[in-house]
Amino acid sequence: MTASFTQAHISYAAVVPMLVIFGAAMVGVLIEAFAPRHLRYYGQVALTLVALVISFLTLILSARHHEGLTAASAVVIDAPAVMLQGTILVLSFVAVLAMAERFDGPGADAFTQSGSSVPGSAMETNAIKLGATTTEVFPLTLFSIGGMMLFVAAGDLLLMFIALEVLSLPLYILTGLARRRRLLSQEASLKYFLLGAFSSAFFLFGSALIFGATGTIQFGPMATAISTVTGRDSMLIPGVLLVAVGLLFKVGAVPFHSWTPDVYQGAPTPVTGFMAACTKVAAFGAMLRVFYVAVDGLRWNWQPVLAVVAVLTMVVGAVFSVTQTDVKRLLAYSSITHAGFLLIGIVALNKTGLSGILFYLVAYGFTTIAAFAVVALVRSSGSEATHLSQWTGLGRTSPVLAAVMSFLMLAFAGIPLTSGFTAKFALFSSAVGHGSTWLAVVGVVVSAVTAFVYVRLIVLMYFSEPNADTHVLTPSPLTGVSVTIGVVATLVLGVAPAPLLNLAQHSALFMR
Repeated sequence: MTASFTQAHISYAAVVPMLVIFGAAMVGVLIEAFAPRHLRYYGQVALTLVALVISFLTLILSARHHEGLTAASAVVIDAPAVMLQGTILVLSFVAVLAMAERFDGPGADAFTQSGSSVPGSAMETNAIKLGATTTEVFPLTLFSIGGMMLFVAAGDLLLMFIALEVLSLPLYILTGLARRRRLLSQEASLKYFLLGAFSSAFFLFGSALIFGATGTIQFGPMATAISTVTGRDSMLIPGVLLVAVGLLFKVGAVPFHSWTPDVYQGAPTPVTGFMAACTKVAAFGAMLRVFYVAVDGLRWNWQPVLAVVAVLTMVVGAVFSVTQTDVKRLLAYSSITHAGFLLIGIVALNKTGLSGILFYLVAYGFTTIAAFAVVALVRSSGSEATHLSQWTGLGRTSPVLAAVMSFLMLAFAGIPLTSGFTAKFALFSSAVGHGSTWLAVVGVVVSAVTAFVYVRLIVLMYFSEPNADTHVLTPSPLTGVSVTIGVVATLVLGVAPAPLLNLAQHSALFMR
């Protein structure tokens, strides 16, 4: 008896952007192992940024011209995948600039290394240039980016699960790298790992149930099988809901959000910005492919569930953000609220909702990375000044930083002439077009509640007396460029959103 094997054809022109990232990550591991210590930082930063640029260029020059199914239909390169991968690469480039920050001065680094931050102190006399990160951060980040790119292009549940683990495992490590807040950071990393393991188990068990009901793990054949399968709803529907649990965990939706505030607070601030922006793009990209392609035929079963989750996510995120006194936890609950807004687009299940999600992910990503980069610059007593009381009076002592942060807060609130307004309008319009006007109404009310939270921070910065212990670091060009890109993108996408909206609309078509 002989076994026959079919060799899977791989279109390397379609997957070369991912190969570039994974290849650069492997080279980064070799640099970490063999390069002299004083050269690692420069080599890792240069390698990471160059790899992201090359990957993006190959994406727009090669991959988008070779759309289709490849690797035995396990990988799908279509318009949404290309746009989502491009979004991940661009946002990652901006995030890595902030993660690579190096300050001259005592205690002046985004990862809160030891040192005094008091000007004129003895420690300042002996100030040296400190790297913001341990250099192994960069290959870990590249592995996570590669997993994200594979996650949004997965054509079956097995590859999606593998990509989920590839993107998640480096994040667990990155979360535990904050030095001054070592115990808090390691606690956050452990919580993230344990909860992530549970969500992965739910995803895998759900995948097994779906396979048992349909006989396939590939999304295209799965959609066909679902339209014809009868008498197996007892396996199929629970399977879909369990897969949804695994994906909803990654976006921080209620009631799977408990990791988000702790991880955002405990992780190094630039890493938090990377996770908040890029992980959300990857997770929602995977959710779109599952719900818009694979289980579209079960919409009447999962749409009501997701609608309830969307409402809970918006309301819980908004209510808890009002009670926060820590800036990073405030932004964490803000992220949860925004996940609820994005779920409205998935519930809509139409082209407008899909294009709205694609636009929202880009707009939210730029604003979020810039906001966390700004947070990393505010210091007090040698560590990050994240308590709201430490931000009082920054409008007087650091008018530029206060103005930038105020603008970003207004974008989160959805004020006109910012990207946040355009993004929310696009998503809420999809709900109205779908007949779910009540979801749009809930979104508007929640936006008004969260606006109070953002305005409260602005009031503290401009209408309170300065805190004598708080000061703002002068950023290096890396962070300066990162924040500038985020602010300019937030403004441009609010004033002239048409080009990106048109691109999102043209990309709103999945390949089965």
